Amino acid sequence: MSTPSPLPALKTSPKFIFFTDFDGTITQQDSNDFLVNTYGLGPTRRKELFQDVLFGRTSFRDAFKTMLDSVQLPLDQCISALLQNISLDEGFKEFYEWARANNVPVVVLSGGMEPLIRALLGHLLGVEEGRGLVIMSNGVKAREGMEVGEEGGWEIEYRDESAFGHDKSRQIRPYAELPDGKRPVLFYAGDGVSDLSAARETDLLFAKAGHDLVTYCQNEKVPFTTFQNFNEILETVKSIVSGETDVAEVMKNQI
Repeated sequence: MSTPSPLPALKTSPKFIFFTDFDGTITQQDSNDFLVNTYGLGPTRRKELFQDVLFGRTSFRDAFKTMLDSVQLPLDQCISALLQNISLDEGFKEFYEWARANNVPVVVLSGGMEPLIRALLGHLLGVEEGRGLVIMSNGVKAREGMEVGEEGGWEIEYRDESAFGHDKSRQIRPYAELPDGKRPVLFYAGDGVSDLSAARETDLLFAKAGHDLVTYCQNEKVPFTTFQNFNEILETVKSIVSGETDVAEVMKNQI
């Protein structure tokens, strides 16, 4: 059996790699927020917990588990509810088709759960189209003595032991540390507190306007450019890939 590449996005020797969050970035709504708001502890408490993460009062790992543990709906019913209520960012499909045609691998780094993400991508993009995406996220497991199809029968299974549960910087850093001549230009797009660990790792960070990642970057003086949707991201990335501009010029225009 062959061993999977530790850097799967390098398979086609790209000059550019696009890392992205999933919930609220590729999608217009955050699927986890939807579940917690609708079937869990509700939007007020959820927002309080995320504020605690944003200002360092608790870890993302603990806050997110508290939120998800409040959702007692069986896993298959969670997925069904998401398929009916979550929509794709208006520009993502065009961006993804352009990226595939121009050898810009798209890598999804999510603080969410893979079964939900794959179900949504299959529904929103199509199963075949979605197979081109590398997805690195958390998992789902049955609670002891229960099954995921039971009420209250599932819980999140974190990818690593970090305070994030899935420290996205660990997935990006091996690419960032490649030597000159082998290292691609790295992009990242995100919107919220699960993206905090990734914020400093790439050459150009796209932070969704009006969301928590912007607040964090402003507070911590992390360089970023804002976006409303993937139409804007596509325009910027296209101009960099074509050589019309570069990352430094894009960032200079943000000042």
